[in-house]
Amino acid sequence: MLYKRKWPLFFFLVPGLLFMLIFLYIPFIENIKNSFYDMTGIIQMPGTKWDFIGFENYKKLFTDPDVRTALKNSLIMMVLTVVFEVGIAFILAVMVSRTKRLQQVFRTVYFFPVVISATAIGLLFKLFYNYDGGMLNQILESFGKEPVNWLSPSLALIMVCIPTLWSYIGFYFVILLTGLSDISDDIYEAASIDGCGGFKQVFYITLPLMKSVFFTCMTLALTGALKVFDLPWVMVPNGAPQGVTHFLGTYMYQSTFVMSNFDYGSTLSILIVVLGIVISKVVGIFTREKKEGR
Repeated sequence: MLYKRKWPLFFFLVPGLLFMLIFLYIPFIENIKNSFYDMTGIIQMPGTKWDFIGFENYKKLFTDPDVRTALKNSLIMMVLTVVFEVGIAFILAVMVSRTKRLQQVFRTVYFFPVVISATAIGLLFKLFYNYDGGMLNQILESFGKEPVNWLSPSLALIMVCIPTLWSYIGFYFVILLTGLSDISDDIYEAASIDGCGGFKQVFYITLPLMKSVFFTCMTLALTGALKVFDLPWVMVPNGAPQGVTHFLGTYMYQSTFVMSNFDYGSTLSILIVVLGIVISKVVGIFTREKKEGR
């Protein structure tokens, strides 16, 4: 037994539990309660009595066109996150793991965008996309082309997705590279002796042994795509023209703090939590290790 006396464990666990209870679970329960009330006028007229409206906010979710747009964009972001963020991160991790020299330099270079503030990245790319004097339009004009409105309704979504995906590739790169370092070199050497080349080693050795790491990355990527907020909001506040770049996180923020519709914002936050739980469970089912004997 590591600890014969158990009370020191509770001494360290209770503060963390209280912190989670006060700042996570109690507010979440309050959010659930707020979603059943009409909180209109809470700022203009403090002390206003809230009217119980039942499931009206939840019914509104099925008829609100902005929710459909935000949900569609969030699903697109999930697919792009798995394909590009995790996919590119895995390719980079495999290549860097085969490089013994300068490996720490590659770790730092690829992880660097993660430590930059999302607000700073959003402002940077907004300058790139600027119609008057933006870097992309300057390049086009140097080739004699007409400038493009990169944040127009037809292009805004993909232009917002590009920096969002780019900024987190390094995060999954570090996780996957750490997982690759746990695979013994003896396995690859034995495979090479048997005539298994580089690509086959990745397919038959690396991928199966990295299954648990991929599960972690996919869960983080998919649930993170549901919560994406800061970078899209900085680039296109209020979802750009016609709300075409709304994600669930940005629409929840707009409903709550811009439109002061706190009860509907609470309902949207519950939708995000429920979808996050469902998606993580689905990913767990598809990536679960098979039990021995089956």
